[in-house]
Amino acid sequence: MARRSTDLSRPRRRLEWSGTYDPEAFGRLAEAIARFLGTGRFLVGQTVLVVFWITLNTFAVALRWDPYPFILLNLAFSTQAAYAAPLILLAQNRQDDRDRRQAEIDRDVNERTQADTEYLARELASVRIALADVVTTGDLRDAVDRVTDALETLSTRLDAMEDPTPPAPPPPASEAP
Repeated sequence: MARRSTDLSRPRRRLEWSGTYDPEAFGRLAEAIARFLGTGRFLVGQTVLVVFWITLNTFAVALRWDPYPFILLNLAFSTQAAYAAPLILLAQNRQDDRDRRQAEIDRDVNERTQADTEYLARELASVRIALADVVTTGDLRDAVDRVTDALETLSTRLDAMEDPTPPAPPPPASEAP
């Protein structure tokens, strides 16, 4: 039973076909068909159908609906090819569009990565420049060793100055005859 509107103040609307066309849905359908046409299952199925068609039309005299030149079979192949080629091209165009978008995304990611790398290289260079004036442990060790050597030398001199016994005079040089 049809459902009626209770609002009688407005005229009834006619049912109309909106005629909207969704290119994405059609594109997905075309890709699905193109993928199926490129499978081994389709080729095996088509081969079995052709062999069955030819065998039946050649040997079953009572069931011949397409005699020897197999015009109906050729017409079916022509129709299939007429629809398959544009569907395959549509699927390829959609794949090209996806590849192009992915290439743009990859290019953007590469640009950001390059900018980040350049930034990090500049930061690393500034850290190296800043560390050029910083004393390292090797520098400290060398300085401490020099101070230690100087203190030992000074200590030896001080010890020599505090010793009350003068050093023994050198032996006289022997005179030659």
